[in-house]
Amino acid sequence: MHQKTVIVGSAVGLHARPAAMIARAAAEYEEEIFIAYDGAHVDASSSLLIMTLGAEHGAEVTVDSDNPEAVEAIAAMIEQDLDS
Repeated sequence: MHQKTVIVGSAVGLHARPAAMIARAAAEYEEEIFIAYDGAHVDASSSLLIMTLGAEHGAEVTVDSDNPEAVEAIAAMIEQDLDS
């Protein structure tokens, strides 16, 4: 399992728009991708589950998957301000 810890860059955190963009990107991979925050570990291909994390701007989250490329891609998205 590969993992990377990053800081949420979106000004509103992982809410509707950023969560939807991340979920769409995660769904493109065959391997499962997960995002963990504050004791919760959710499927990154579900925008609803991502939003349930409640990860706000500046929160530290961890992305993990068996696919290292998927981890890097999703982690890079989380670090961006996807609301701009």
